[in-house]
Amino acid sequence: MSTDDTVVIPLRWLDGEAPAGAAGVTWGAPLPRGVLTDPARLRVREVAGEQRPAQFWPLAAWPDGSLKWVGCAIGATTAPGEHEIVIVPEAVVSEGPVRVHDDPVRVSTDVLEVTFGEPGGTALVSAVRRGDTVIAENLTLVSSRQDGIDEIGGGSRHAAVSVVEDVVVEQRGPIRAVVKVTGRHREEGSGRQWLPFCVRFVLMAGSEQIRVVHSFVWDGDAEHDFLAGLGITAQVPLRSAEHDRHVRIAGADGGLFSEAVRGITGLRRDPGEHIRAAQIRGEALPALSEWNPQVSNRLHLIPTWGDYSLSQANADGFLLRKRTRPGHAWIDAGAGTRSDGYISLTDAGTGGLGIGVRSFWQSFPGRLDVRDAAGSAGSVTAWLHAPDAEPMDLRFYHDGLGQEDFATQLEALEITYEDYEPGFGDAHGIARTHELTLFVYDATPPVEQVAAEVAALQNPPLLQPTSEHLHAVGVFGDWAPVDRSTPLRAEIEDSIDFLLDFYLGQVDQRRWYGFWNYGDVMHAYDPDRHVWRYDVGGYAWDNSELSPDLWLWTSYLRTGRADVFRLAEAMTRHTGEVDVYHAGRWAGLGSRHNVQHWGCSAKQLRISSPAYRRYFHYLTADERVGDLLEELRHSDRRFLDTDPTRKVREDAATYRPDRNALAVGLGTDWGALAATWLADWERTGNEWSRDRLLGTMADIAALPQGFLTGEALYDLDTGRFDTTRDRIAVSHLSAVFGLVEIVSELIDLVDVPGFREAWLRYCRLYLATPEEQTRAVGAPLSGIHLEQAHSRLTAYVAAQDADPEQAARAWAAFEGIGEWLVHRRDFRLDRIEPPHVLNPVDEAPSVSTNDAAQYALAAIQNLALIGDLLPAEAE
Repeated sequence: MSTDDTVVIPLRWLDGEAPAGAAGVTWGAPLPRGVLTDPARLRVREVAGEQRPAQFWPLAAWPDGSLKWVGCAIGATTAPGEHEIVIVPEAVVSEGPVRVHDDPVRVSTDVLEVTFGEPGGTALVSAVRRGDTVIAENLTLVSSRQDGIDEIGGGSRHAAVSVVEDVVVEQRGPIRAVVKVTGRHREEGSGRQWLPFCVRFVLMAGSEQIRVVHSFVWDGDAEHDFLAGLGITAQVPLRSAEHDRHVRIAGADGGLFSEAVRGITGLRRDPGEHIRAAQIRGEALPALSEWNPQVSNRLHLIPTWGDYSLSQANADGFLLRKRTRPGHAWIDAGAGTRSDGYISLTDAGTGGLGIGVRSFWQSFPGRLDVRDAAGSAGSVTAWLHAPDAEPMDLRFYHDGLGQEDFATQLEALEITYEDYEPGFGDAHGIARTHELTLFVYDATPPVEQVAAEVAALQNPPLLQPTSEHLHAVGVFGDWAPVDRSTPLRAEIEDSIDFLLDFYLGQVDQRRWYGFWNYGDVMHAYDPDRHVWRYDVGGYAWDNSELSPDLWLWTSYLRTGRADVFRLAEAMTRHTGEVDVYHAGRWAGLGSRHNVQHWGCSAKQLRISSPAYRRYFHYLTADERVGDLLEELRHSDRRFLDTDPTRKVREDAATYRPDRNALAVGLGTDWGALAATWLADWERTGNEWSRDRLLGTMADIAALPQGFLTGEALYDLDTGRFDTTRDRIAVSHLSAVFGLVEIVSELIDLVDVPGFREAWLRYCRLYLATPEEQTRAVGAPLSGIHLEQAHSRLTAYVAAQDADPEQAARAWAAFEGIGEWLVHRRDFRLDRIEPPHVLNPVDEAPSVSTNDAAQYALAAIQNLALIGDLLPAEAE
């Protein structure tokens, strides 16, 4: 089929080179505005070669209705190459082998057939087949709750199993099918239901693997509910003799534990070299008549090992054990550092099932189990929280320290930077997502195949648009690909790389890992103890403070670095799930930085903002992050019950939330709302969100002082601001939680009269001289801090007005005025060795996460906006 080569989307593999194979790939790609409305006209082809089967679907639209982002999928291949997306003249429905049948939901591909469970049952998947052979059945979720913890770990445990509430087909092929199963865990005996879950199953053409994305919401009472185990399990029918059954378990660095349920190596009598070699390879052994009868006649005297467990108790060590059957002792079978999170049970004749958990050791405590491998049906279980670990204790970490009123709480803020309020350090409503893979085998796989699959499990092959294409299309605001064409540009680029490499290293050196922690970074550093301030109130976990998410994603866009992508990916998974409430009284809000991710009483939209998640969703077409974007649609309702500035409000004596006059900040609050409404409008076409977005933009333009008003009164029913408010209130935090980035996008997307001018006025005056501010508004502006970070506002004015004087002012601010300044020439790494620290670590004395994120964003945006006006050398 001929193509229109006027629009070609070049693609690249995230890790640089094409992988040796891929079990199907899903990604997102942007199209220029106005080019295409029908994704059926898109094709994937080998560069300068043949088209290959692919599936496309809309992810987002430009305001004119044309496609802005599309999801793309290709099936499994053993020979991935270099690809590109092209447009064909006519829309043609693609063909492929993936089919979906209803009642009950059943997905068939050219390799697998998966029958899903039905509402009211316990099984998410009732059967997985290859041909006529059932490979696995009764895939369920399991959990355990402990009702108390004492100093020696006591408490009664209550087992629970999943109950399916709904099964929804989200994609029906022809290359990719997606089925979403939702429900809750129901405890045995009491019947209590809790832990709502959403599990997606993704099947791809040509693949023997099933991608699984498991999300759950913790909706318990932290004083009484201690989650003591959470896993996904399936039964595996076994048909071969025990010596033809095999267990594979991933260790660290590509290592594998590979043994038969009944081993015939190492015996006193030799069954035959070819027999032993076949078992080591995982092949079906010859008939017993071909064995040495001294072994074949005594098989019943060789123990069978029915149960296996690998426990990853922390980020640095796992223990592997096995036993013959319950009621008998476990024996140690191996140990190591960081398991790659894979286990399988197969028989050589008809195959079996493997389960892999991505980021397994990073998300400790985890466990992998095989049970009943010597019976007629075994089981494979991946524990996302190991039942032999300490139960989750989500209680708040201190007793309140007498902080019963706002005055005392503000006093405490002055010493530990913690914003405490009784009852607010509550984890009820936070969530966690894990990515898993089911491996459906028709025989015991060779260890070389397993090793390759495990490597791909942890670092899945991913196609991406090139940085040049992303920039040319004009998505995600003001940034540009890396340019080192002058010495000063190169120096600034080196400083950005320094910060990226530093944080990439700190994650491992500081062991920023664990079930609820992995993906986040710390906020501030304690140079006296040579540790990040993990135990000091508001200086511990960062929780998106001052937008490290934006820094990482923007850095990825311009560099294409795989390590930066994966750090940003982990942060998105964490901050969008753990740092945000998905149920309960604060649903839609996030929590400010704290020793515990949910500990701070500042529950605000600035943390839950879609500005931080859109990148990952559009670049990967990830459905779960799409859920997170959509569930924020009505987050404006939270202003009725949770005033974000209640403790510092000057009019606290008189202000009471009124649904027709809610105080909404025009910085952190409206920036998050605008990101919410924009994401909803461009993803779903929702007119309600469109009208609120465009309406409030018009209202800001109509306010006498525009963005300088600081806070406007919002009518929840109409979705509009009262435009009569005439006041000036500027905060250094308003623009550093995504407002700069989202406003720049909006100005490029839509023409709302007066809005661009209102933003330019704010940007022009923020770093203006006191005299210039006085001439404009009658007095100097107060609240001006973070000048280096705000240099990009002045740079925006310079770029919009083609004003070299404003460009010079922006570069001067970037290079060295104001408070909380980070200067790249101060960057250095100091190595600290024991006994001064627990483990050898690197520290960068001048770096905190606030400063790093905002310095890097200012550098990136200034280079994009006014890089051509960069001075020859820094002053």
